[in-house]
Amino acid sequence: MKYVLKSEQLVLFFFTVIFFPFATNLPWYFYAGLFFAPDLAFIGYAVNSKVGAILYNILHHQGIWMIVALIGFSTGTEWLLGLGITFVGHSAFDRIFGYGFKYFDSFHNTHLGIIGNNKK
Repeated sequence: MKYVLKSEQLVLFFFTVIFFPFATNLPWYFYAGLFFAPDLAFIGYAVNSKVGAILYNILHHQGIWMIVALIGFSTGTEWLLGLGITFVGHSAFDRIFGYGFKYFDSFHNTHLGIIGNNKK
């Protein structure tokens, strides 16, 4: 099942990369420049693991960014559409490598399993 989930995310990631220039008139560097922006949520871990997990989960929630993209599409706000597509792509990219939603106890404890050097 793990490989099915990763393959779904791989397809979604490539879809966002290919779909972005067709859906928007934004330059390619909009996608490339904002691709790792959701990882700024790591700053929350400087406060504590709960704050870090909440920020990480919000910025990596594909449903939220799909809604943002739909709002951008329906209102004609191209930068919102591009932001939504970019952040969905980033989230899919993370999930390909096993980075899932974080639990409050540790950055390494995700809904997809334990990541990093803490694997048991």
